[in-house]
Amino acid sequence: MYKMTDLRVSANDRTILAVDELSLGENTLTVILGHNGSGKSTLMKVLARQVIPATGTVTLAGKPLTGYSQKQLARQVAFLQQHLPDATGLTVRELVALGRFPWRGIFGQKTVADQRVIDTAMRDTHTDHYASHIVDQLSGGERQRAWIAMLLAQQSPMLLLDEPVSALDLAHQYEVMTLLKNLCMKKQRGVAVILHDINLAVRYADHIIGLKQGQIAFNCQPDQLFSDSRLSQLYGLDLEFIDSPKGFHKIAVVAESTLE
Repeated sequence: MYKMTDLRVSANDRTILAVDELSLGENTLTVILGHNGSGKSTLMKVLARQVIPATGTVTLAGKPLTGYSQKQLARQVAFLQQHLPDATGLTVRELVALGRFPWRGIFGQKTVADQRVIDTAMRDTHTDHYASHIVDQLSGGERQRAWIAMLLAQQSPMLLLDEPVSALDLAHQYEVMTLLKNLCMKKQRGVAVILHDINLAVRYADHIIGLKQGQIAFNCQPDQLFSDSRLSQLYGLDLEFIDSPKGFHKIAVVAESTLE
């Protein structure tokens, strides 16, 4: 769906992101890992067309990203930034309904089909039972799910999420990641998400991109990281993978020698 070639993003007369070639596929959950300042959010903003690269090309569905109008792009890509904006005075249902804007415009009346999409988005995110609640009065996990419901109502085939679980407790982190994984598997959506938790990444991702100092350190499937040192090199820390207690998946741990 996405393809980037010879991409460079500059700030203060220096290159902060350099991508020679990168593709993001459809119906795939891609996780972006890396240190703070490694270029993760910059890459996400390039994909969302909030940052324009100095050089290089970015295409979406075979068309240059710059060739889409704002409404056309919103029909293709839904973006949730790291710091959620205020939703002053809006109920959950009103917030989710904003996701229909690319399809009906400012003055367009919501149709029965729109209402059905909104209902489905809230049901899929388990936000339907507090549809009439004010968004900014919800807990962090509830508020995050409400914003994800708005993305679903947008019906874009590609979802971009910048650290959607960073402020959530453990239970809500797994709930949100399970939701995103199901979107790929059952709704045929493509999802790209920035995470800091390695174990969430290897458990849920179909593909993992590692960024270091603005460059791609690796681009592979999770199981390709189990037997080499790429993650250790990415974080400058001796990491190893062990089997989970029930043996269903691998768990990343810091090697005991590092703790001595």
